[in-house]
Amino acid sequence: MTVQQHSSSFFTKLSEVLFYGNYFYGICAVSQAIETTLQLGFPLNGSVYYLLTFAATVFYYNYPYVRKYSADSTDPRTAWYRKNDSAVRWSQWLLFVVLSSALLLFVYLHQQEIRSMNALHWALVLVFPIVGAMYYGLNFFSTKYNLRKVGWLKPFIIGFTWAGMVAVYPILFYDIVHFESYQFSSLGCLLFLKNMMFISVLGMMFDIKDYAADSKNQINTFVVKIGLRKTIFYILIPLPLLGLLTFLSYATLHHFNFWKMVMIMIPFFLLLAAAHSLRKRRTLLYYLFVIDGLMVTKAFFGILAVLV
Repeated sequence: MTVQQHSSSFFTKLSEVLFYGNYFYGICAVSQAIETTLQLGFPLNGSVYYLLTFAATVFYYNYPYVRKYSADSTDPRTAWYRKNDSAVRWSQWLLFVVLSSALLLFVYLHQQEIRSMNALHWALVLVFPIVGAMYYGLNFFSTKYNLRKVGWLKPFIIGFTWAGMVAVYPILFYDIVHFESYQFSSLGCLLFLKNMMFISVLGMMFDIKDYAADSKNQINTFVVKIGLRKTIFYILIPLPLLGLLTFLSYATLHHFNFWKMVMIMIPFFLLLAAAHSLRKRRTLLYYLFVIDGLMVTKAFFGILAVLV
């Protein structure tokens, strides 16, 4: 094997671990949590918080694959899990130990703060994991009933849960630790809705990839119900445009400078370009690298918008 072939093989395996193993989702969650925290003008939480965010995200996304996968599936990600089943299971156990240990340590160190939590704190803490669990139907009990089977609702459940993780939890964590009450602000609500919309659109894009399987399983996603072209031109393109206009209206009213507005606009235009690109058939890695990569891209430009 030549050096070039060896290098190519190494990067192929690395990309499979990163994307098929869902570690990239952990990076996406951390980067967006940092973005929202800075945009709201709060101090960043400690490294332990971001480790928890990373570990919880990867654990959640790997859970359904570790529990069950189709042995005869031709999906490349399923084939990767089948080949690396033992390693992924060890990774899940490690993540579980990290999460459990960190949570126990947090409870021990912040007993007084936790006792001071009000009803709103508890509601915000619980609502997002409950909705996230219902997406898989709490399938450690049953796989028959889950929100994932409500096709049109799928992307909004994903968007809602992600928005909670990256736009609510970082601020909520800071408030609990510092004995402060959670305050709803117009910018905080707008950032929550922006994140929810952005991730929901990405979820709809993934429904395009899953069209054949969803159609076979009678999961009525938008693309199954109205077709590819209408999904792209009636939903995937108008939603980012609506989000862009809403945020620009807010930015104008609050006198954001020119470069800040440019930084905010770039991810929306890239989202529109990605939606338009799905008229052609794309590989799974294209979705994982390009489509999901928009989450990191949005975080990058969002952080730049704070700095300019």
